[in-house]
Amino acid sequence: MASGPTPAPPRSAPRANAAAPNPAPAAATVHETMTGSQSIVRSLEMLGVKHIFGIPGGTILPTYDPLMDSSIRHYLVRHEQGAGHAATGYAHVTGKVGTCIATSGPGATNLVTALADANLDSVPVVAITGQVGASLIGTDAFQEADIVGVTMPITKHSILVKDPAEIPNAIASAYYIAGSGRPGPVLVDIAKSAQVAETVFEWPQQLVLPGYHPVTKPHTKQVREAARLLATARRPVLLIGGGAIWSGASAQVRALVELSGAPATTTLPALGALPDTHRQHLGMPGMHGTVAAVGALQEADLIVALGTRFDDRVTGQLSSFAPNAKVVHADIDPAEIGKNKAVDVPIVGDLREVLTDLVPELEQAHAQHGRPDLTAWWRQVDSWRETFPLGWEEPSDGLMAPQHVVTRIGEITGPEAVYVAGVGQHQMWAAQFIAHERPQAWMNSAGLGTMGYAVPAAMGAKVGAPDRTVWAIDGDGCFQMTNQELATCVINEIPIKVAIINNSSLGMVRQWQTLFYNERYSNTDLHTGHNTVRVPDFVKLAEAYGAVGMRCDSKADLDATIKRANEIDDQPVVVDFTVSRDSMVWPMVAAGVSNDDIMYARGLTPAWDRED
Repeated sequence: MASGPTPAPPRSAPRANAAAPNPAPAAATVHETMTGSQSIVRSLEMLGVKHIFGIPGGTILPTYDPLMDSSIRHYLVRHEQGAGHAATGYAHVTGKVGTCIATSGPGATNLVTALADANLDSVPVVAITGQVGASLIGTDAFQEADIVGVTMPITKHSILVKDPAEIPNAIASAYYIAGSGRPGPVLVDIAKSAQVAETVFEWPQQLVLPGYHPVTKPHTKQVREAARLLATARRPVLLIGGGAIWSGASAQVRALVELSGAPATTTLPALGALPDTHRQHLGMPGMHGTVAAVGALQEADLIVALGTRFDDRVTGQLSSFAPNAKVVHADIDPAEIGKNKAVDVPIVGDLREVLTDLVPELEQAHAQHGRPDLTAWWRQVDSWRETFPLGWEEPSDGLMAPQHVVTRIGEITGPEAVYVAGVGQHQMWAAQFIAHERPQAWMNSAGLGTMGYAVPAAMGAKVGAPDRTVWAIDGDGCFQMTNQELATCVINEIPIKVAIINNSSLGMVRQWQTLFYNERYSNTDLHTGHNTVRVPDFVKLAEAYGAVGMRCDSKADLDATIKRANEIDDQPVVVDFTVSRDSMVWPMVAAGVSNDDIMYARGLTPAWDRED
């Protein structure tokens, strides 16, 4: 996180403002005797941390005492998973490193899901956990868990601190690692004995991180070759990933898109990096992407992949993905290049720097080779767009179409709001039918697919962006996993809005049962045996927490309900939208099959008729 007394962050992290490699000038160094716990709090203050989400417990309790006297605001969550997702939401909207804190054992293990989520979506988060005393580590002491070992595969780095003198360096290093290079979560586990012991606080003048040297500046030769390929391709596609958001490269992305004249598609984490309404934007690719985006990638002769990792949800069956395309792959993480998809031109570097170099190189390539004639390619792509637009059928059961509900939330609230989705059908509808016009306005659990993400992440987003309207688009299944954070929102006056897209079932699982399991709905009906009773009654539940509860059952009341929810800005609002359970997410590529087999609707599979 950016620090008051530190120099400007390195260009390796233009959005996730990590502590600089030289964390503080000499004048900022403090030689003062204090406890390890006071050292933790002082270190966080030195880094400019303003907000922390967490729950106290035995081994972290010593640190909660000096935290009381700090300028840092602590939000007492109701579950540690909520603390982790709140830190993620905060990081998304601010571009700063989010912070969560928990005790040892179950407190720390409750953070695991949130850390794994942040890891797959490259979100800069630091988790500080208490650990049993150093002499007790390895003895199976009360509430002991090897959280460093547990989280090592799902974090960017994990650190165990036993010596109180090491605390400032460990915390400064954690924030720098989390926010620099490819962002990600870092865990700092601090023994209780180190927290209660006295130490001399000394802020590090130089971080020594052997083996950690993020490459931010791309190689000119590779950039030049990428420009040549893009200037001469007949069927190019720009595949824009979440790295465009974290590098702060949206302006550069748009410049490249418009200069190249090529179709562009943004992955689920990248929505908003290029406005949905941009003429060259085909929408989202992959499992529930648009037919135009999927078809363009399949039929491309060149894919320029920018800050993306060729996830299986984008590629479908990897062996059949984009079979005739050359691939340019630019990413901050060299481990991602060539990991899934063979690459012709690898470019390692921060995406903003890559694009800053690529745009003028493309201009020179146009001067040398001429601008490519993409008329035939656009004719084909536009044909797919016109023939297979996003849409939905009105339900036959008389209930509202969930797609319509999500569309109206986006249209009435507007693009300046922040939209946070849970996981499932409602997530895909929010991705498809809300107009994503700016970066840092959309977040969801894309890589891990974490049910229960939306409410706590929206809470963190609202803390980070208090002047923006924040909607959590959630499902009735997801909401019941973390809705206890409504208490945190009410007590701390965090007025998020929650739209429960209530189809009385685990909708996405039910969709798969409809399509692939002969409509055998095993354990996906959330109201089995109580079809005439709401279990729970979400309106009453919201009111019990001290939030405003509303229900909308009819299309006639939809707009007025959304407008009323938007008008309430002094307490959380929960709106229970009763929708049809038979509505499905289209288009769809089933897991493990080729993108060539995309289903536009049940029984309708487009064919790629490429125009040469």
